[in-house]
Amino acid sequence: MTRVADRISDGRVLALIEGFLHQEIVAEMARWRPTSGTPQGAVLSPLLANIYLHPLDLLMERGGWRMVRYADDFVILCATEAEAEAALREVRAWVAANGLSLHPDKTRLGDCREAGQGFAFLGYRFEGGRRFVRAKSLQAFKDKVRAKTGRSRGDSLGRIVADLNPLLRGWFGYFQHAYGGLFRHLDGFIRRRLRAILRKQDHRPSFGRSPADHRRWPVAFFAQHGLFTLYGAHAVARHPR
Repeated sequence: MTRVADRISDGRVLALIEGFLHQEIVAEMARWRPTSGTPQGAVLSPLLANIYLHPLDLLMERGGWRMVRYADDFVILCATEAEAEAALREVRAWVAANGLSLHPDKTRLGDCREAGQGFAFLGYRFEGGRRFVRAKSLQAFKDKVRAKTGRSRGDSLGRIVADLNPLLRGWFGYFQHAYGGLFRHLDGFIRRRLRAILRKQDHRPSFGRSPADHRRWPVAFFAQHGLFTLYGAHAVARHPR
C-alpha cells in the first residue's frame, strides 16, 4: 500500500484497494482474513504484482539483464551461465529483502537451446531451440474441443463448426508461434471428432477413424463447411503478404 500511495493520493481508491487486501476468504466451511499478500485469482492481483515488482524490473535493467515478466511469473535472459548465476543472486537478495520467496520448483538455471533444459512460460514450452505448446495447455485445449464435439450432439455440422471456430481462432492467435508440426495433428484430431458425430447421426456409431470415413468426409468437405484449420492458418502466418 505504501508503493501504491506513492502514486495515488485519492483516499477512496486507496480504501477500495485496502478492501480487496483484507477481504475474507472462504474455502469450503472455513473462513479467514488474510494478513499478507494479494487475493489469489482476484482481478486486482496482477496490477498489485506489477506495482510491487516494478523495482525488480528496474534492478534487472540496471544490471544489463533482459527480464520478461507477466505479473509474478518471469524469465531472465542471459548470454552466459555466469551472467545467469549473477542475475539469480540479485533476484534472491531482492526477493528476501522485500518479504517474498521464489518458487522452489520453478526457479532454476538452464540453456533452453539444449534438450532437457527448457522451461515453461505462459502456456509455451521453450526447449531445444523451439517453442512448443505446454502439455497442460494442450490438454486444456483438447478438453474444450471435446466438450463441443460430443458424439451425441444433435446439432447440424454448420452449427457445430460455428461454435468451434471462435475457440480455434482464439487458441491459434495465441499459440501460432509454436512448432508447426503440432497444428496438422490437431486438425486431424478435430476432424475425427466431427466424423464421429456424423457417424452417430447416421446411426452408425464409430470413432470416425476408418478409411471409409475419410473418403466420405475428406478435408475438403469440412473446408466447404467453413471449419477453421490451424495448419492452414499457420501456413498463412508464416508467409504473410
